[in-house]
This record gives sequence, C-alpha cells and structure tokens, in this order.
Amino acid sequence: MFAEVMKMREEEKKQASRKSGMQRFFKKRWVYPAVYITAAALILTSVLWYQSRGEQSVDPSDYSYNGSKDNDAVEVTRGMETFAWPVLNPDDVEIKKKFYDANASEEEQVAALVFYDNTYHPNTGIDIGMKNGEEFDVVAAMSGEVTNVEEDALLGNKIVIEHSDGVVTQYQSVKDIQVKIGDKVKQGQKIAKAGKSMINEEAGVHVHFEIRKDNVPVDPLAYFKKSINDLKQEQASESEKEKEGNGTNTEGEDKGEGDNNNESDDQDDASNDGENQENNDDENSNSSNQS
Repeated sequence: MFAEVMKMREEEKKQASRKSGMQRFFKKRWVYPAVYITAAALILTSVLWYQSRGEQSVDPSDYSYNGSKDNDAVEVTRGMETFAWPVLNPDDVEIKKKFYDANASEEEQVAALVFYDNTYHPNTGIDIGMKNGEEFDVVAAMSGEVTNVEEDALLGNKIVIEHSDGVVTQYQSVKDIQVKIGDKVKQGQKIAKAGKSMINEEAGVHVHFEIRKDNVPVDPLAYFKKSINDLKQEQASESEKEKEGNGTNTEGEDKGEGDNNNESDDQDDASNDGENQENNDDENSNSSNQS
C-alpha cells in the first residue's frame, strides 16, 4: 500500500515537471512566430499541391469547340497572322505590274492597266515575278481553306483560299497546283508554281496575287505585314469618311437649292413690285387725263 502511494506521487511530480517545462517553452519569444510561419508554409504547400493536381486532371477536350481542337487552333492562328508575300523570298522578286488605285496619279493608273484584246483592264491585284525571270514556288500568304481551284487559260489557272470575315487571297497565273478544294493550308505552304497567262503575256513567268474583302479587291502592298483585323478597321474608317463626305455634299446641295429658291422668290417679288409700279403709273396717268 505504501509503495503504491509513493508511486502515485512520483507520477504526479513527473506530470507537474512536464507542464512546467511546456510552459517555459511557450514563454520563449521565438516560439509563436515559428509556429505561425510553419503553419503558413504548410497551408501554402497544400494549396500549391492541390492546384497542380487540378491542372493535371483537366481534360483538354473540355476546351474544344464542338469537340474539335483543330478548329480553335486555326481560328486563333488566323487572328494573329499577318499577310505575307506569296513567295518564299520576297527579296528575289519584283512587282511586274501594280494594283490599279482610283486615287493614284494618272501616270500610276496608266501603268496599272492591263491591255488585252484591244481593251485596257484595271489590274485588280499585283503581278509578281523573279528578278531573273525564272520559275518560283507560290506559297499561301495566310493560313486558310482552299475554296476554288480552276483551270483558266486566259488567267493562267486560279487558286482561291478563304481566311475569315469575308477575306480571301487569290493566286492566278499558276501551274503544277499542289492543293485541292477543301484542303487546309498553312501560311508559307507551297500551293503551286508561277506560270504564264494570256491576259498579261508581257509579265512573263509570274503570279497574279489578290486580296479581296467581300469580293472587293484591295491593294496587297498596303496590307503586307497587317492582319485581317487591320484590314477591317481601315475599311470601316474609309466607309465612315465616305459617309461624312456624302453628308457634306448633301448639305451643300441642299444649301444651293435653298439659295436658288431664295433667288427665285426674290425675282418673283421684284416682278410683282414692277407690276404694281406699272399699275400705279397707269392709274396716275388716267387721273391726269380725266382732269
């Protein structure tokens, strides 16, 4: 019995010693900051681990459009691409005939006319040929889908590639065509070789290159290294200017009509005044005669 009591007292002393030791430990200044920092590190590590596991578990197909990842990639690429020359090395080529610009000088307009069958035709694109006159590969100026491949002796065969927002590029006077309708092509991909055409024989071996927006040709030289969005913005700006110009002309015409109407009214008033004056003179004359 006495031994058991002594044993219990020893246990109580040990417990009291442990409690006092813990109290002394937590009274130290560096303990609580260390505990906080350790807890924060553990929480941050847990969050990062959870995020990394979440990213690994994401199915890429969830981000596809109608189950097609390729379509999204093509659309993003088209939006970022800028128009490039339809040749591998632009430094090796030259412009045989420029685009016909209605706002250009008379000399430039004459130089941009194509003479065929005793008729002058405005050039709706640019004619590109090698400086040494040799054949060369024709490449896609921008990624897109081939919508037309046509054999044409007059134009020298034609390829049309559709891009987006009603924009297409057109390649004429080509041979050894490497693509077909429905093909998806990438920018810089070989699609044909330069050839000759009957409509522009004086250009020799060349490619006739066009950029069209809603089937309206634009000057390719003005849009190289520019995107489709740049083309859309510039055309919208030009449309606004045309509207403003038409509005100014309409105001001028209305003002002119108003001035003409005022002049006509003034003439009518003057005519009426003249008639009244004549009537007064006649009455005075009659009065004098009666007297």
